[in-house]
Amino acid sequence: MISSSQLKKQAKYVADKIHTSELSIKNYVTTDNLLQNKLGVVPAATLPAQDGNVTAYKSGDILVANIRPYLKKLWYATQDGGCSADVLAIRPSSKVNSKFLYYALFRDDFFTHVMNGSKGTKMPRGDKSQIMDFLIPNFEIDEQQKIASVLSALDNKIELNNRINAELEAMAKTLYDYWFVQFDFPDTNGKPYKTSGGKMVYNSSLKREIPEGWNDCLLGDHITFKRGISYKSGDIQDEGIPLINLNSFSLSGEFKLEGTKYYNGTFKPESKLHVGDLVIAITDVTRNADIIGKAFVIPDIFDEEPLISCDVACVFSEIFGAAYLERLFNSENYHRYIKYYASGTLVLHLDLNGIKCFKTFQPPKKLLEKYNQYSSLLFKQRNIALKENIYLEALRDWLLPMLMNGQVTVK
Repeated sequence: MISSSQLKKQAKYVADKIHTSELSIKNYVTTDNLLQNKLGVVPAATLPAQDGNVTAYKSGDILVANIRPYLKKLWYATQDGGCSADVLAIRPSSKVNSKFLYYALFRDDFFTHVMNGSKGTKMPRGDKSQIMDFLIPNFEIDEQQKIASVLSALDNKIELNNRINAELEAMAKTLYDYWFVQFDFPDTNGKPYKTSGGKMVYNSSLKREIPEGWNDCLLGDHITFKRGISYKSGDIQDEGIPLINLNSFSLSGEFKLEGTKYYNGTFKPESKLHVGDLVIAITDVTRNADIIGKAFVIPDIFDEEPLISCDVACVFSEIFGAAYLERLFNSENYHRYIKYYASGTLVLHLDLNGIKCFKTFQPPKKLLEKYNQYSSLLFKQRNIALKENIYLEALRDWLLPMLMNGQVTVK
């Protein structure tokens, strides 16, 4: 049996301060941009408006979201920066392997402990003193290093796959921008259309120039919608039919695997979606309407065709295709437009008429087909990386508790 000692004997809270003027969007951490139970951090949308000081964390510190602990937001800092008052920075002592301590906290037991000591109902907040009473397994420093190395190797591969998918996403965006924003799609001679002198014509409806022969249209003339299903908390369990929901969307619109829920209620067979369908977020709880209207194409990673929740809608278009619309819906220009069709106070709800009324141009059919074909190749590569991550995360989560309680040892 592995003995344990309290967290406060192996680490302390960071009390150092940093001025907000020294922060950038890449090193300011809030509860909004801490990822859920995963290494990494999403850049914060905004910095603190007020001048002042916030907690200064350093590389190697462990950051824990102290609001709604059940969301399991934890990050091993890979850079120096500052964090908001709702994020606790924990600094391991020099006698503890910091990565080992991170993984010791990277468990459901820790977040259950934090929730047990939290106060409040709608927005529970952990008790700082009680958090430090959490028991950490006692291992010699060399054993800590071995455990951390095994788990880090898995997480490093997961992170590599995430970077590969980010590059694939960037490639699809670059091609979209090149062809449909700069209008440098291949002309009949294979040269960039606009750069090579392709004729541009002013369109009075769009109030801009578009390539000669292209027409304007209302998006609503070429799309249809399928709404998601409503569900009760009791319908969501650890296993069941994959349910794509609001938490399946990252701030920039990409699919978040860890946001998937599993549904066990009743539904109509026609409610199921297919790989390659396009889904959009029609509700939003972020402060700046970051997610409303964002979209992604359903990846080929599920054992069973998924459902979508009532916070999500599926968009179909025989003319434009899913890959093209995914890039359009995630573009800055479109997002500036669509967020004004969202209303509500704590929760934003999107009026789908806003999508229907969007004025745009209709590229030639062959050009759209070529773009969607290129994108399908990128989607296949993305799916491979996502499937591998599912396996690696399951392996890590299976190994972690057994390494911590001594059932499995590392030679």
